[in-house]
Amino acid sequence: MNTQLPVLLSIVELGGYPNFAPLYERLGCRVVVENSMRKALAAVKQLAPTVVVAEFNFQSDFRDRTSSLESLMAVVQRLPNTRVIVFYEREHADHLAKLQANFPLFRVMAYPIVEEQLAANVRAALAD
Repeated sequence: MNTQLPVLLSIVELGGYPNFAPLYERLGCRVVVENSMRKALAAVKQLAPTVVVAEFNFQSDFRDRTSSLESLMAVVQRLPNTRVIVFYEREHADHLAKLQANFPLFRVMAYPIVEEQLAANVRAALAD
């Protein structure tokens, strides 16, 4: 495994879309996939990835936050070279905007995810 490649952390909690790991690899990334935010937080701290691709999964039962992304972004904000791309459901755009008011996201992408646009966003994150 080449550790010189930029690390892309893909956080797939719910999924329901294609596996984009092969795309990320074609773009020259070493891909790490986590399926829980707890494991993803540990991976972010250990790897300091260049790019994080995560889902915004609105959770109305959270009292003080809208999703588990707040925890992720609290860690990522200490990593100035990490760019975060977020997938979201259009009906949750208002809730995502609240998150964006507190944490800068590199790009947001509404479902369905268009592979060509995702590739362009990852390339931009790698070049930034």
